[in-house]
Amino acid sequence: MSTIVNRRDIDFVMYETLELDRILSAERYADYDREAINAILDLAQSVAEDQFLPSAGHLDANEPKFIDGKALTDPATKKGLDAYNESGLSLTGYATDIGGMQLPVMAHQSVNAMFTCANPGIASYSFLTQGAANMLYETGSQELKDKYLPNMVSGTWCGTMCLSEPHAGSSLADIRTKAEPVGDGTYKLSGTKMWISGGDQDLTENIIHMVLAKVPGSPAGVKGISLFLVPKMRVDDDGQITASNNIALAGLNHKMGHRGTTNCLLNFGEGGDTIGYLMGGENQGLANMFIMMNEARIAVGMGAVQSALAGYLYSLDYARQRPQGRPVGNKDPESPQIMISEHADIKRMLMSQKASVEGAYTLMHYCAQLIDDIKLSDNKEEQDRLNLLLELLTPICKSWPSEYCLEANKLAIQILGGYGYTREYPVERFYRDNRLNHIHEGTWAIHGIDILGRKVRIAGGGAVKILAEEIKATIAAASEFESLSAYGAKLINAMKLVEDTLAAVGKSNDHELALANATLFLNAVGHIVIAWMWLKQAVAASKGLQSGNAADKAFYEGKIAANRYFFKYELPRIRADLDIVASLDDTCLGLTAEQFVGV
Repeated sequence: MSTIVNRRDIDFVMYETLELDRILSAERYADYDREAINAILDLAQSVAEDQFLPSAGHLDANEPKFIDGKALTDPATKKGLDAYNESGLSLTGYATDIGGMQLPVMAHQSVNAMFTCANPGIASYSFLTQGAANMLYETGSQELKDKYLPNMVSGTWCGTMCLSEPHAGSSLADIRTKAEPVGDGTYKLSGTKMWISGGDQDLTENIIHMVLAKVPGSPAGVKGISLFLVPKMRVDDDGQITASNNIALAGLNHKMGHRGTTNCLLNFGEGGDTIGYLMGGENQGLANMFIMMNEARIAVGMGAVQSALAGYLYSLDYARQRPQGRPVGNKDPESPQIMISEHADIKRMLMSQKASVEGAYTLMHYCAQLIDDIKLSDNKEEQDRLNLLLELLTPICKSWPSEYCLEANKLAIQILGGYGYTREYPVERFYRDNRLNHIHEGTWAIHGIDILGRKVRIAGGGAVKILAEEIKATIAAASEFESLSAYGAKLINAMKLVEDTLAAVGKSNDHELALANATLFLNAVGHIVIAWMWLKQAVAASKGLQSGNAADKAFYEGKIAANRYFFKYELPRIRADLDIVASLDDTCLGLTAEQFVGV
């Protein structure tokens, strides 16, 4: 059994639960069929298992070093990254007109997921580059594309995004990095950026930073933010590196996990001019950066899923091989021990992991399908509809796996017991790696405010209505199976609770009070969406039991059991959360700092 991927589950999600076959029939993807996709996935699994996985523990124990103003990485990092680029798999997500393979987003996401699961410390460098390159492709001038895209697409150069600053954290309205016009269309940047993953390294000869900064005289707050392409090394018109662009590495952050990836404090304009190039218009930076950020948020969600998948697969294999104890009613110490996978609470912990991992994995692929459908549609009304739904689901994609797949990692440690708490086993590392996903690309609280304060209101609540329509379509499909019909009623009741909660919150004139419990709202809606994903899988599994391969019987039965688990153990929790939100409870909001300890 692979420790980084369940290929049967990938096939089930892409082809039986979702509609990759339909997407592959489009002209845009005419070069691919199921056989071709499987061959690419075979290659990805081979490279990930051979070139990424073996060094994961080593890189965790040997993090990058800050020496003489430079970030030095372990040689295993470059070896893995080079193997990934040489395999051609770094091209899967790029359009053909810039030299990419132009895979369907769902298939591209499946490829990347294996590398993230195998070794996130290496994978981050390439995936950040892909996000930066795609943003350049969408918003940059042709001159910038011609100069920088070829080397980014090939993996010769890496890319980053530089948003946060030491004093501001997630509050982008308070950034101070300045971009002064030179007069020739370029800008001089000065300031400090913090928490920059891949911000400096010795893996590639250049790093292309996407930097948020403010032009003097721009409006206050986020409305005055502009986006700049800022290379670590200056590049001439022929694409050749000429000189340093005066970006100084001030230090490396020593992290709990993801230790193979550098995380940097960068000073722009130190020791000379740092030249940057405007992406889009002035004061349009945040909107342009969100092209990369939204892509990154879904990728962060998938990263959380993959760290949890690693823990789930490892703990499942361990539980099936570890003999300990006897059935509860058996008091005979001479009788043979049973594998711990036979104990009821171990089964509960394994099922909890399965429900979170496979439920969230399906959501990530569902959103990938939405992205593909938006690209393939020539109907503006349909594109707008799908975009609204994707807007609503994006904060859930990022946040729900970051919380509940992290919980899955905790359960993986618990199944191994004391062994799980030691560095001799990888499950504690999976937990540490996953803990980052709750923090970067917007904290849980930020996404809660986003969904309750903005996403549910856009287009007059249109996104929520579309979500309800899509859920009802799944309920209709489930109604064809008597064993699934009751789950539809539970989802309808859950959406009614959301509707009532939004009505109650909408009556409040106190904006701060209305959003005080936004995180609980995000949590509840996330549970509803994952329950919906499980009902989708249960419908597909029920069809599989009717007409599928007899060898898949246990697989399909496991899917139906996981659906039952989620609806019985998890979905009922939403009522308590939504009751607090709807009541406009101020228990936490009303506290003062002094009340926590009395001073």
